Amino acid sequence: MSATIHIVNGPNLNLLGTREPEKYGQASFGDYLGVLRGTFADLDIQYFQSNVEGALIDHLHAVGFSAAGIVLNAGGYTHTSVALRDAIAAIATPVIEVHITNIHAREEFRHVSLLSPVCKGVVCGLGLEGYGAAIRALSIG
Repeated sequence: MSATIHIVNGPNLNLLGTREPEKYGQASFGDYLGVLRGTFADLDIQYFQSNVEGALIDHLHAVGFSAAGIVLNAGGYTHTSVALRDAIAAIATPVIEVHITNIHAREEFRHVSLLSPVCKGVVCGLGLEGYGAAIRALSIG
């Protein structure tokens, strides 16, 4: 049985490929998910996206004690959600925080992540390839 990695995307990431393509690229996440699954064929990569904070928390609770790892792009909730931070701190599965853009080169309010202190690591500014980098980090320890 292969290890399971969960990719969890937050608000507005369902619009990848159409939302501000100059920042986020023209590929949908569904297209890129196929690339990830092909690249990491030895892993069971599951995907969940929601624009609703509570749904993200419920999903983390549901998978956060059995998965090998979680790759989380919480979108705007990164900078505002104490509840999401508490959910990450409460689960046993390691979480890597991912951002498609470099949040430190954007608006000042995006420079602070409430989630980073309770995550195993952070990847930002690598575009969609940041998800692959996070999976590699989870796969090696």
